[in-house]
Amino acid sequence: MTPGLMIAAPASGAGKTTVMLGLLRALREDGLAVQPFKSGPDYIDPAFHRAASGRQSFNLDSWAMPRAMLSSLTAQAEGVDLVLAEGSMGLFDGVAEPGATGNGATADIAKRMGWPVVLVVDVSGQAQSAAATALGFARYDPDLTIAGVILNRVASPRHERLARGGMAAVGIRIFGALPRRGDLKLPERHLGLVQAAEHPDLDARIADYAAFLRAHVDLAALRDAAAAAQRDPAERWRFAPPAQRIALARDAAFSFTYPHMFGAWRSAGAEILPFSPLANEPPDATAEFVWLPGGYPELHAARLAAADTFRAGLAEHARTRPVHGECGGYMALGEGLIDADGTRHRMAGLLGLVTSYARRRMHLGYRRATLLAPISGLARGAALRGHEFHYSTILEQPDPPLASVSDADGNRVAESGSYRGQVSGTFFHLIAPAEDR
Repeated sequence: MTPGLMIAAPASGAGKTTVMLGLLRALREDGLAVQPFKSGPDYIDPAFHRAASGRQSFNLDSWAMPRAMLSSLTAQAEGVDLVLAEGSMGLFDGVAEPGATGNGATADIAKRMGWPVVLVVDVSGQAQSAAATALGFARYDPDLTIAGVILNRVASPRHERLARGGMAAVGIRIFGALPRRGDLKLPERHLGLVQAAEHPDLDARIADYAAFLRAHVDLAALRDAAAAAQRDPAERWRFAPPAQRIALARDAAFSFTYPHMFGAWRSAGAEILPFSPLANEPPDATAEFVWLPGGYPELHAARLAAADTFRAGLAEHARTRPVHGECGGYMALGEGLIDADGTRHRMAGLLGLVTSYARRRMHLGYRRATLLAPISGLARGAALRGHEFHYSTILEQPDPPLASVSDADGNRVAESGSYRGQVSGTFFHLIAPAEDR
């Protein structure tokens, strides 16, 4: 089995993405084939992983993904030298009710795959006290291996000496100490990092991260700490495509897609036909199904409103064939979108939905859904698992609800999606058909 490590942290914002990208590139420069993964429902970080490693990164989600799916995805690591997985939030942060194979925490994936954890610990504002945090994480779950820590945001040689002393006193291994550098932080917006494709200097940034990690982290010791536990044999996981020719909106406004989904569809023989609404392109006229994924339509609402050829082509397709949108794609199918300044922009008008960013409210969490109407390839009554994350507010939703939706604890969620004829949309991003075991 391929050895691996989970790069995690006690909390969000500790710097694990910078560490992950630097390690991926540094090890690649050393001639290693490194397979990246991302724990949890994140559709932004995997694109950065791919830029750093040269390999497609896949999400692994213990709440939403059935066992066979996790097994099939981790089989992507066969034949490589090392696996590096990046955690989400804090190491043990998950939902109260376990899902398909766990509660969605990074620790679930690390245990299931047998990957030791390297904790990225932000020591700013503390020194020896950071050891108490690391010790607590090391003892919290005896079935989880904490290989050691990387100290981040170290202010001075004295600060490093004190922090190292605290870790040594409780027997926590240190793989490296990263001096504080404000210029290494990637810019963010309201749903996370600014997307990889929007960084003209991304490769240079990642090379800088790699040099920084190489100078301050013992890469050989990290490789030696990686472990390959015996895991379930790779199972074949299938997710039938909604059609054989799928038109996929793909540009800066529509970019939130899960690689596992389109990989499964391609493996089943489907052809993905990308088009750009921002470039005023219509979907391919031969497509049998149009998929508008999530993204940032609110940042490009004026251009979408002016994209007459896109809207006309979408309407022509919807007369005879299905269209589906997720989150930002759902909003783009509606009558109107009101941006943060209060300006209303015309959208496709295929659904009656009107949404507003002038009245921001965060919607975040796992979603269970049972379809009340079919989506192409998914029948009425199908049970789905997904994740919702947006700041828009529904002002109008006159069409029938598409699904009965609840959160991970079973509480009903008002954002049900809607449908009109063959056009449908949801605020949650589909991860997998439900299959609890």
